[in-house]
Amino acid sequence: MSKGKLAKFADMATYDCVFQYPFGALEHASFPLRGRWHENYFHNSNPIVLELGCGKGEYTVGLARKFPNRNFIGVDIKGARMWTGATEAVRDNMKNVAFLRTNIEIIDKFFAEDEVQEIWLTFSDPQMKNPRKRLTSTYFLERYRHFLIDRGIVHLKTDSNFLFTYTSYVVNRNQLPLLLRTEDLYSEVSKNPEFSEAASIQTYYEQMWMDRGLNIRYQQFQLPREGELTEPDVEIPLDDYRSYHRDKRSSLEVSK
Repeated sequence: MSKGKLAKFADMATYDCVFQYPFGALEHASFPLRGRWHENYFHNSNPIVLELGCGKGEYTVGLARKFPNRNFIGVDIKGARMWTGATEAVRDNMKNVAFLRTNIEIIDKFFAEDEVQEIWLTFSDPQMKNPRKRLTSTYFLERYRHFLIDRGIVHLKTDSNFLFTYTSYVVNRNQLPLLLRTEDLYSEVSKNPEFSEAASIQTYYEQMWMDRGLNIRYQQFQLPREGELTEPDVEIPLDDYRSYHRDKRSSLEVSK
């Protein structure tokens, strides 16, 4: 581990807005804020919104600035990246922001039933080889149901045609109420102001992908608590690129 990362982790350990519970930390104890985020951390009853896979936390902080009457929690396992957003929140004394460093596979251990109103998935890894790891898979949607209000909103903002298409199939297959959908967010927003919230914040990597000519895709759907969720059985063309300027590593052309 580099010296820079060590310094960032040392900073994070002193931040009141950061909670670090990687996999295994809850083996013998429960998370103390589960069911008590409003009362014991935010000290208000404003809606709680999660950003899962928050990376540097740019989106979490940006949303918190734009919507001061909502509470935002960025979740990721990469603490050195999260340090950027957490440091900004501490520096600016932002009271409606928190960060949770943990594995998203155990996200339901940190929030109680009806504790969360919305989930943002911003530029998630499409996980083209492993459906179970996709953050819009039925595996994860079932976990979100444990704490998301009935018909709570899930936002997906992505540069990945594969993940966008896969999510569309999940939504259609399970008849989840689709609220908004576009394959070109920044063209759509000029015609439809309903997309303005999703277009109002751009991260560093989002701008990089746009500079490469990639469309930013967005969809918003509700997640009802009842009903069996089923994975779509369909082959989807793989993305022909990797994020961060990396080439595609697989010779496959399609995946389920």
